[in-house]
Amino acid sequence: ENEDTDLLLPALLEGQNYGAAAADGTQGPSVSVSRNNPAKRNYLVVAVLCFGNLINFIDWFIVPGILLDLQKYFGLSDGKTGLLQTVFTLCYMLAAPIFGYLGDRYNRKIILGAGIFFWSGVTLGSSFITQSHYRIFVLSRGLVGIGSASYSTIAPTIIADLFEEGKRTTVLSIFYIFIPVGSGCGYMLAAGMAKSTGDWHWALRVTPCMGALALLLLILLVPHRIQRRTAAHRARSISGMIRRADEKPDVHTAAKTTWCQDVGSLVKNCSFVCSSLGQTAMAFVTGALGVWMPLFLYRAQVVQGIVPPCLQESCNSSNSLIFGGITVGTGILGIIAGAEAARRLRKKNNKADPLICATSMFISSLCLYIALMVAQTNILSTFIFIAFGELFLSVNWAVVTDILLYVVTPRRQSTAIALQILVSHLLGDAGSPYLIGVISNAVQARNSPSLQWSFRSMQYSFVICAFVGVFGGGFFLLTSFYIEEDRKEAQR
Repeated sequence: ENEDTDLLLPALLEGQNYGAAAADGTQGPSVSVSRNNPAKRNYLVVAVLCFGNLINFIDWFIVPGILLDLQKYFGLSDGKTGLLQTVFTLCYMLAAPIFGYLGDRYNRKIILGAGIFFWSGVTLGSSFITQSHYRIFVLSRGLVGIGSASYSTIAPTIIADLFEEGKRTTVLSIFYIFIPVGSGCGYMLAAGMAKSTGDWHWALRVTPCMGALALLLLILLVPHRIQRRTAAHRARSISGMIRRADEKPDVHTAAKTTWCQDVGSLVKNCSFVCSSLGQTAMAFVTGALGVWMPLFLYRAQVVQGIVPPCLQESCNSSNSLIFGGITVGTGILGIIAGAEAARRLRKKNNKADPLICATSMFISSLCLYIALMVAQTNILSTFIFIAFGELFLSVNWAVVTDILLYVVTPRRQSTAIALQILVSHLLGDAGSPYLIGVISNAVQARNSPSLQWSFRSMQYSFVICAFVGVFGGGFFLLTSFYIEEDRKEAQR
């Protein structure tokens, strides 16, 4: 009861009403002040947000799951094929700061609902695009990226406002589990629908139905207004961090600032900058793996004589199914392991989070490099090392987001997440699929056309991912030098 009052008073003093509730003067339900089992309703809200995140990442990776079919259907080179995901990611990252600005100032439920409706509708429309309209298909992927940006930017901030203390990391971990789960389901759904129907277009007609259900659940179960926590409450919400005796959160309400002031403050935050560059390396590697790995595995199997070359439109989809399963399994295990390791080690070391991220990046890079080197001779070993590489990459997802949430003051968090999305995708997975494809094209052009060089060109292109991963680990190590001071600054 006292905590509910603490949360309510700052909002009453500031007179904060957002979106439609502010416009018409109605009193929408507020999660923080509900006395009708608010904890149960909070978990219900998280369940809806997790379902939306699942659909978000299914849509994100449904195209890589049918990449071989798309290459045959549109007659694409490796470079043009990589452009599909690059356009998606570019639009995603350019839209993210806009939604971050809106999410810090307006009703987040309305923004989420509009985003789900938009990207689901565009995905459904793209399933009817014909062979002669490749550019329209590329445009549709860009529009889906814009809709996805609204969700990825705003949903984590709602979760951060619903929970505190140790619960926030746990709930964020559950939310971020649906990144690899959705990604893996995207591969498997795409490959399964293409195989069962004999037409890849049907792979794009399932998630719009799921999106309609998510929109309905959002309308019915998520409150119109979700109380935004004050800096003092968020300071007490840091999961298991060691608090020294001289650390006292400032109880004064933060003054409203402009977007430029927010960005200026974030640029001076060394922990935010370094961890964002570390996440950029993660995005580079995961973007390249997500788009090209099933095709790389297929070419490796062709070279070994395990499968024949694809000559018809509906191509072998087993690699997408297997890689999707690996992504789901390693993603769940990695995120749970990362969250648990962070929870335990924070009690002993305030620098545990960035050190966990750095270690996992180094190990993941080594596993990926070994997988590339053994692919031509032993496909089973390749799958095993890819699985370990993805496992250690997945360790970082929830931990990196929690770093942001406790080194950035609450009023700048949507903007911080949006900027992190912008930077990590601009320098990461926006360009990595296209870069891998262009390098592959260049290697093939310098050698005689053959199945062997088709495989080797992709193998040589992928090596760059291992080295980028090492740089990512270095940025997380740098984060560990600044994180304690930046955490105390955010609390002030």
